[in-house]
Amino acid sequence: MTHATHTTSAALQRAVDTEILIAGGGPCGLMLANELGRRGIRCLVVDAKPGTAFNPQANATQARTMEHFRRLGFAHEIRAMGLPADHPTDIAYFTRYSGHELARIHLPTAKEAIEKIKTMTGSWSAAELPHRVSQKFVEATLRRHAEAWPTIDLRYGWRLERFADTDDGIEACVRRTDGGDPVTVKARFLVGADGPRSVVRSELGIEWGGVTGIQREFMGGRMFALYLRSPQFVSALKHSKAWMYVAVNHERRAFMASVDGVCEYAFHAAVHPHENPEDWTEADARRIFAQTVGVEVPIDVLSMGIWQAGHALVARQFRRGRVFIAGDAAHLFTPTGGLGYNTAVEDAVNLGWKLAAVLRGQAPETLLESYEAERRPLAERNTGYARSFADSVGLFTARPELEEDSPRGEAERRTAAEHLDAHARLEFNIPGVTFGGRYDRSPVIVADGTAAPPDEPNRYVPTACPGGRPPHAWLEDGRSLFDLFGRDWTVLALGSEPPDTAPFEALARVRGLDLRVVRLPQPSLRALYESPLVLIRPDQIVAWRGSSAEGAQTVFDQALGLTFVPEDRQ
Repeated sequence: MTHATHTTSAALQRAVDTEILIAGGGPCGLMLANELGRRGIRCLVVDAKPGTAFNPQANATQARTMEHFRRLGFAHEIRAMGLPADHPTDIAYFTRYSGHELARIHLPTAKEAIEKIKTMTGSWSAAELPHRVSQKFVEATLRRHAEAWPTIDLRYGWRLERFADTDDGIEACVRRTDGGDPVTVKARFLVGADGPRSVVRSELGIEWGGVTGIQREFMGGRMFALYLRSPQFVSALKHSKAWMYVAVNHERRAFMASVDGVCEYAFHAAVHPHENPEDWTEADARRIFAQTVGVEVPIDVLSMGIWQAGHALVARQFRRGRVFIAGDAAHLFTPTGGLGYNTAVEDAVNLGWKLAAVLRGQAPETLLESYEAERRPLAERNTGYARSFADSVGLFTARPELEEDSPRGEAERRTAAEHLDAHARLEFNIPGVTFGGRYDRSPVIVADGTAAPPDEPNRYVPTACPGGRPPHAWLEDGRSLFDLFGRDWTVLALGSEPPDTAPFEALARVRGLDLRVVRLPQPSLRALYESPLVLIRPDQIVAWRGSSAEGAQTVFDQALGLTFVPEDRQ
C-alpha cells in the first residue's frame, strides 16, 4: 500500500484491501499507525479533517507518553518542539494576569529536564520527564513518522461513511470529504479513534457510562476557547513568565497556555450560565481576554470556539467483534491533569502490539479481549483523577474581596494562595497517575501473589509486581534501562548468576516472537526487580517475574491469550 502523498487519483478510486482500518488521524490514530507500521502491518487511516490539528488542543505530554515516544525513537524531536528550551514551564495563578500573583509551581524547562532526569530518584525515576507542548506539534511529528512506514496509507480529507462486521472481516465505505466516488475497504479489523462524536461508537450503539454535565464555577460547564497571538501580553504581566497562566477572580475564571513561548497562546475562559458564546464575535473575544488580563491588550484572533467541561465518561464497551474504539471515542475527560490525550496514546500502545501479534499468527484472537479488560479500568481510573483535579480548582470560590487592596483583601489572597498552592501540586506533580496505571486484573498478566503499592496521584513507588510499568534505572554508562528493552518482548536476566533463559528463547523462536534477552549483573537491579527473571511485554509492562524459566510455555500461553476464556464463555 502506498503513502497518501504518493497515491495517484486513479489508485484512490480502487477498492482497498488492508489489515487494519483506522478512523481518526489524531494522536490516538497516528500513534496506533506508528505501532502497526513498525511491525509491518498494513493499515489505512482516514480522517475527515484536511490535516493535523491547527488549534493547540492538549498542552501537556506526560512522562509516560514521552517514554513511549522515546521507545519509538522520536522523544527528542517532541522535546525540541513547543516552548523554547529555556522557557519557564511554571504554572502560575493570578487574580488577573496584570494583578496579584497567588501561587506558582516551578517545573524544569525542556533544557533542564534532559539533565535533571538522569539524577532523579524515587517517584520520578524515569527515562523522560513531562514536556509542555501543544498537541498540534505532537500530531505533526506523529504524522511524519507514520507516513514514513511503507505499510501505512494515511488519508486526510477522507471520512468513514459506513461499515459492516461480516464473517469475512470488515467491509467499509470511505469517501473524500469534498465529494467523489466511494471507495470500498476490506480489512481484518476496524479501530474507531474518531473522537468524542465517534461515528464508530455511534454505529455500534455503545453508550457512555460515568457522569457528565458537572457544574462548577470553573472547569464545569461551557468553556470559550481562543487561540490568539499577542506579542504585547508579556508587557502587561507584572510577574515572571510561566507556561500556564490561571486567572482566579469573581468576574471571569480562565487558564491560558503558552503555545510557542513567544506570542501565541491557547486561552480558555469559563462561560457564565446567562451568556450565549455562540453569538460572540472577535470583539467579544477581546473583551473576555481583557477581563482576564485586567487591562486592554491587543490580540490577533487565530481561532475561537466552545467546548464542554464537566465530563468523566467511559464507554461501556471498548470492543464489539472486529471493531474497537479508542481515545476520545472511548473516554471523555475534563482536561485537568492533561490526561485525555495521554490516555489515548496508551490505548494505541496497548492495542497496537496485540493486533500485530494476532495478524502475525503469534497469538489467538482471544488476546484482543484483553484490550478492554486492561484499558477500560484505566480509563475509569484516569477520568476519576481528572474529575478530582477539576473539583479541586473549579469548586474554589473566588470572592470579590480577593482583589481588594485592603487587609481583608490580603487575608483573602493568603487563603486563596494556600488552596491554590496545594491544588497545583495535586494536579501538576502526578508521578503516581503517570506511572502507576496497572493491569492487575488482566487475564494476560501472570500474577505472582504480590500486591502493588497503593495507587496515589502524587506518589509513585517503583515496583516490578506484574501488571505495571517496569522500574526504571540509569545504568553506569549513562543509558536508560528502558533503552535496552527489545522492540517487542524482553527477558531481563538479573544478578551475577541469573537462571538459564534458554526456554524463553527457544519458545520465542518456535512462535516467531521478537525476543531480546538483556543480562545485567548489577545487584541493585536484581534488588529493584526482586526476581532474577522478568518478562517485559511490547508495551513495556511487566508480564511475569520469577526465579526459573522452566514454566516459559505456561507464561507465554497466558501472556499471549492462549489460556484466556472470555467471560461469556465461563
